[in-house]
Amino acid sequence: MGDDIMVDNICAIATPYGVGAISVIRASGPLAIELVNKVFKGKDLTKVKSHTINYGHIVDNGNIVDEVLANVYIAPKSFDGENMVEINCHGGIYVTNKVLKVLLKNGFRLAERGEFSKRAFLNGKLDLTEAEAIMDIISSNNDIALDSSLKSLRKNTYNLVSSFREKILDIMAKIEVNIDYPEYEDSVDVTHDYLKPIVEELIKDMEKILENSKISTLAISGIKTAIVGKPNVGKSSLLNMLLDEDKAIVSNIPGTTRDLVEGSINIGNVTLKLIDTAGIRESDDFVESIGIKRSIDALNKCDLVLLVIDSSNELEDEDKQLLELTKNKNRIIILNKSDLESKVKIDDSISMSALNNEGIEILSKKIIEVTEINSIYDMNDYYLNNTRQVELMRKAYCALLDSMTAINNLSDISLIEIDIKSAFDYLGEITGEASPDELITALFTKFCLGK
Repeated sequence: MGDDIMVDNICAIATPYGVGAISVIRASGPLAIELVNKVFKGKDLTKVKSHTINYGHIVDNGNIVDEVLANVYIAPKSFDGENMVEINCHGGIYVTNKVLKVLLKNGFRLAERGEFSKRAFLNGKLDLTEAEAIMDIISSNNDIALDSSLKSLRKNTYNLVSSFREKILDIMAKIEVNIDYPEYEDSVDVTHDYLKPIVEELIKDMEKILENSKISTLAISGIKTAIVGKPNVGKSSLLNMLLDEDKAIVSNIPGTTRDLVEGSINIGNVTLKLIDTAGIRESDDFVESIGIKRSIDALNKCDLVLLVIDSSNELEDEDKQLLELTKNKNRIIILNKSDLESKVKIDDSISMSALNNEGIEILSKKIIEVTEINSIYDMNDYYLNNTRQVELMRKAYCALLDSMTAINNLSDISLIEIDIKSAFDYLGEITGEASPDELITALFTKFCLGK
């Protein structure tokens, strides 16, 4: 799978693009050490030991380009399993690009996005869950996301999925023995009664993981949160207070927010992907009506609703309609404008004043309560980290449900095995052990350059 890419010698800047003390340029490939050595003035890099740091200069046509440290890693003991050199140069944009250009003139090509990690996967240095964990660590927005990604990098997710695959593989092996060697007396007689409790247990365990993963993906990826309410109740003021910036236009004119305004914030250990919506109401204004329709669409897709009500006025029909519309959603009812005399009482609501920046701590505690995010600490790593993994686990789960139906219908064992094998293959896609090439390519193109 993809063996040709490892013939090339690749390089890329591995640190963020900008001015800093140090920049790192990563070079990898079968001739990486020899090619870097051609432009390195110092020790002979082809003769140094692996995992050594070597002082010298990068030169171009005899002219010194920069003073550097060259870290040498000899295959297979490197990040991607290839010969690798990491060049630590000074962090100016100009000098970093100049060093990179020297390498590109001397046998290297520029790496594609995620190509170093892809090589690590193809060389057996990483499974897909570990590769995803690297990407997730970089993009972590809170402690829960970081902790989960680090655990996945330590193979927690791989071990969890592999435990299911091992049990399923054992079933498949016993079925094959029964089919191919029926005369073998020491083998287990794989009957419908034998298969039923084993498959039932697998289904039950997968159900638990899928249920836990509803919480874990929210904690890791962020909670899609819609701020809704009738016009002019303070939704945009609330959004700006949460974001601590004037991202939404604040006005006392109803209908000012005509579109979706988005932002992302951390409140404690929770990441909210915020959507401030146009006020939901009947409108003859064509542009405003489009915004309202999109708001209702956002409401249907969100994980959490922050329903804002103006507590300084009596409840109106539009407030009551929104209370009814959101009653089956995870929601927090916010009685805004607590700085004014309150004329509204609603059970299980919280009071805030977006104008005076009051109530953030109360809101934070309520979000944790409503979403049950903190329950992730009691799951003992019995969950998956992202939607790709969850979807594949769900497909495996459905395949086992199909096999259970076939077992209950007393179908032929060889037909039952087809569904069981499908579950085995779906789980293999999670770790990369049964993943098509196009999936691998798509996954690694999400990485940054130099990774």
